[in-house]
Amino acid sequence: MGLVNHVEPEVPVYSDRYDRSLALGEGGALLTSGQKVGMALAGFGLLLFVVAAFGAGPISPVKAFVAGLLVLVFGLVLYYTRSLAAPTTRLSKGARTGLVLFGAGLLGLLAAATGAGSLAPVFFFAWGIGLTCLGGLLYFRARYAGHPAGIRNDGLMHSATTARGAVGWLLGIVFTGFYVLLYWFPGALEGLIRTVDPLSHLLRGGPADQWFLYGTFYTLAVLVMGVRALYRYRHSRYQVLRTLSVMFFQLVFAYLIPAILVVLNQPEFYFSYFWPLKYSYLWPSDVGWLMAHPGGLGVFMVFWGVVLSFVATPILTYFFGKRWYCSWVCGCGGLAETFGDPWRHLSDKSLKAWQIERWMVHGVLVFVVVTTALLWINSATEGAIFGGLSQAYARAYGFLIGAVFAGVIGVGFYPVMGSRVWCRFGCPMAAILGLFQKYFSRFRITTNGGQCISCGNCSAYCEMGIDVRWYAQRGQNVIRASCVGCGICSAVCPRGVLNLENGPRRGRYNGPVLVERDALTLLSEEDVAG
Repeated sequence: MGLVNHVEPEVPVYSDRYDRSLALGEGGALLTSGQKVGMALAGFGLLLFVVAAFGAGPISPVKAFVAGLLVLVFGLVLYYTRSLAAPTTRLSKGARTGLVLFGAGLLGLLAAATGAGSLAPVFFFAWGIGLTCLGGLLYFRARYAGHPAGIRNDGLMHSATTARGAVGWLLGIVFTGFYVLLYWFPGALEGLIRTVDPLSHLLRGGPADQWFLYGTFYTLAVLVMGVRALYRYRHSRYQVLRTLSVMFFQLVFAYLIPAILVVLNQPEFYFSYFWPLKYSYLWPSDVGWLMAHPGGLGVFMVFWGVVLSFVATPILTYFFGKRWYCSWVCGCGGLAETFGDPWRHLSDKSLKAWQIERWMVHGVLVFVVVTTALLWINSATEGAIFGGLSQAYARAYGFLIGAVFAGVIGVGFYPVMGSRVWCRFGCPMAAILGLFQKYFSRFRITTNGGQCISCGNCSAYCEMGIDVRWYAQRGQNVIRASCVGCGICSAVCPRGVLNLENGPRRGRYNGPVLVERDALTLLSEEDVAG
């Protein structure tokens, strides 16, 4: 038999360039005039940011920054408002109503930010915050409740909002700009802060500050987007319980209880955070301040922090993996799982990203451990050894890690780098939990390699950048230090290949389940006939 030239069939090939052009909405026919005006205004807002950054304009940098933020948000609101009338938009009447109310609420927040919120706080609270939340809830109800249960990610990879398109980049700048104002220019948020004064008086017995405003926005984001997650993942009992858990811990442990403590004249303490994530809770200054507080509650808070950090963390991680905290309790994880869910697929899955992740997250862990040790040594020796060095370390950690990394980058970069930037690259708590999970835990994600069809959904929607499909194809258990156990990989799998389990540690690392070449024997015709 002669050799026959083999011709590869013509098959569609994945084109990153093609996807990127769709995500950015390239091509004038895809945008209406109103959308173009909205994008132009957003671009003008970005120009004002540049003016603020270089101080090159006739107005002060702070005013240019605030004006840029307002114009940018207004441009985005106009863009989305005009998107409702676009012929390609297929939204129900309820969804359109929700978006209109949401846009009206954003306009109310913009109006309050100009200073009007100080004049009528209750009115602007109802207009800005109330309509924004109500519009979001109506939209999610119309968007998800009217359809059969199940995850639908149609268009997610081609949207200008969720595929690193122009809108996604603009949202990233808005989020980042808000954190910059919050940390370093809180006076620019005075109008917004005054709108939450009524709520602050009700919960804390006094006027609001920028951190109460931040806590209110943060909690509402978790609650409203948590409702979206409940609709979206309602077919999965694990996802429903997990979402309810993060909503509960954020609302009760990270918002209501600290506010009630302030009313009772007690330290404002967050029982769902502890060292090293809440690094100052075991620093000498905070420990001394809590211990000196009358009534004994401060002593209990120190005791609580020590027990959670050094006793409960290893025990719970041994039984349940790091998911008990990262995906069920932590406020950072709660925001990522709810507010950041639309961008979870943007996490970098490359080998280079994994290498950077290992160095960075463990580097931050070493940083906080060394800083804490220096502070205690300096406290014990009354500054005889290190002098002001330990305080300089503490200030550097608070600025670089506590403010810039955890806040500005950790949340501001959601629409560009995915929802777990901080948890993956910077959180020292995640680093410790990851080490326990990898070497001492009973947790693993088991795989049924025989059922895997290599669709790649598990890898695409892993927010921690784990190539889950690689494990599934080999029939190998997924045991990774970075896995937060959110379970979305299992939820999006069409074949039920993945299962989150807590079992005996023996046999946890099962290795690939492959058929070795030497184990195969080809039968000849004589063998078959015989």
